[in-house]
Amino acid sequence: MATVTDLRVGTHVKDMEWGKIQWLCGQEIDPECEMTFGVVYIHAGTSNPRHRHPNCEEYIFVLSGECIHTLGDEEYHLEPGMMLRIPRDVSHNATVVGWEPCRMIITYSAPDRQTIGE
Repeated sequence: MATVTDLRVGTHVKDMEWGKIQWLCGQEIDPECEMTFGVVYIHAGTSNPRHRHPNCEEYIFVLSGECIHTLGDEEYHLEPGMMLRIPRDVSHNATVVGWEPCRMIITYSAPDRQTIGE
């Protein structure tokens, strides 16, 4: 059976010091799903903490704003329309550059995404 999540409702929103994550699909929302999907919003001039996902890879797609995304020892300058694949268990984080927040679609290859902070 399909699951519909309405972005306009504001459910499954997690407030963080650096921004927000809105989960649209994952094991807690739909126990039958096979991936995790959401939208992340990072405030201008801030970073999310460096972390890794040992059980899945992550894909991010930038909708608006710009960020420098560290991936292991490398850095990538991402702008709207750009996508980055983050391999399983590789440490990473994003730092927003410029005056506007960065909004990204985030998806993971597992329904029970695990996160380990550094």
